[in-house]
Amino acid sequence: MRKTVLIVEDEFLIAIDLKLLLERGGWFVLGPAATVAEALRLLDDELPAVALLDVTLKDGGVRPVAEALHAQNVPFVVASAYDQPELIGGDILAGAPNVGKPTEERRLLKVLEQVVGS
Repeated sequence: MRKTVLIVEDEFLIAIDLKLLLERGGWFVLGPAATVAEALRLLDDELPAVALLDVTLKDGGVRPVAEALHAQNVPFVVASAYDQPELIGGDILAGAPNVGKPTEERRLLKVLEQVVGS
């Protein structure tokens, strides 16, 4: 099974940086998706092994994406500068690993591997 990750990030430069970083780390990247609608369309096409979520997107909060992932048993990681992203994105984000923003490459890769392996 290939390692797939869905990137949900509305800041173009951050999204491209994450995509390149993850591809260098051996991941196949779906997206990046800048909106909830884009992310949900990508999920209709293929389920990733894990998702990397920004808390706020161009068309609102990431909650609907997190709920769709949870319903499909797809784990997710948050990339947020917020200490408690659940206060912004809803309770669905509580307990999800937060790799922070800016995101440190080794930490991100390690957390994704841990989440997929659990």
